Amino acid sequence: MNTLLVVAALALPAVQADTSYLYRTLMVRAGPGSLLEVIEMFKSRAEVYQAGGGAPFIMRHSQGDHWDLLLLFPMRSFTDYYSADQVARREKAAEQSGLSEAEFQHELGKHVAWREELFVLGPSWDLVRAKLDSGGYYHIEMFVALPGKRDELFKEREMENAYLDYVGRPRTMIFTRAAGAAWDSFTLGVYRDLKHYAESADIPQELQHEAALAAGFEGADRIGTYMRTLIQRHNDTLGGRAR
Repeated sequence: MNTLLVVAALALPAVQADTSYLYRTLMVRAGPGSLLEVIEMFKSRAEVYQAGGGAPFIMRHSQGDHWDLLLLFPMRSFTDYYSADQVARREKAAEQSGLSEAEFQHELGKHVAWREELFVLGPSWDLVRAKLDSGGYYHIEMFVALPGKRDELFKEREMENAYLDYVGRPRTMIFTRAAGAAWDSFTLGVYRDLKHYAESADIPQELQHEAALAAGFEGADRIGTYMRTLIQRHNDTLGGRAR
């Protein structure tokens, strides 16, 4: 990238200042014919999850990656989530539900063909929950960075948010890997519906170019190509809230 543009990008105010809240991300592919049953199993577990820190947001895939559901569980931190008090609350709620965690996982395993877990750091749960509740359609982009490029990829994601601000589009929330699966980060965008998501196609090219330069890119047609110099893998998924 042009040196002056890089300097301008680094001078941008942080779009997402607080990235210290811990989440568990669970991706699940249901067995044939079992998707609705899996959704219902997770929804019926809401009181247990709530007692242990918070019920998860559940996104249902409509197109993109091969999983059916993505669940985002608020944890705050490993220390908080696995504290004696939190564990006791979860165990008591599970007992009252009639299924211990081990029993629930055993039953769930009868209907799940594949799963993947990733622990990530991101904005506070209050902010995330409010953002998720503001729309009904979601876009997730997941990334595995090239060696040594994880920090630069995070900065690139912030630059894209600056671009989105400039053109009047919703910012994405940025989450970065703390432990678990290979994904280094993912972003989560929230929209009213599919039509709202697709409105980006209506942005005039002149405004796109002006916004890209202001955000630190070499041009609107260089946003994607720059991002691809930082990654070895990238998956997109669109969908709504599981009902």
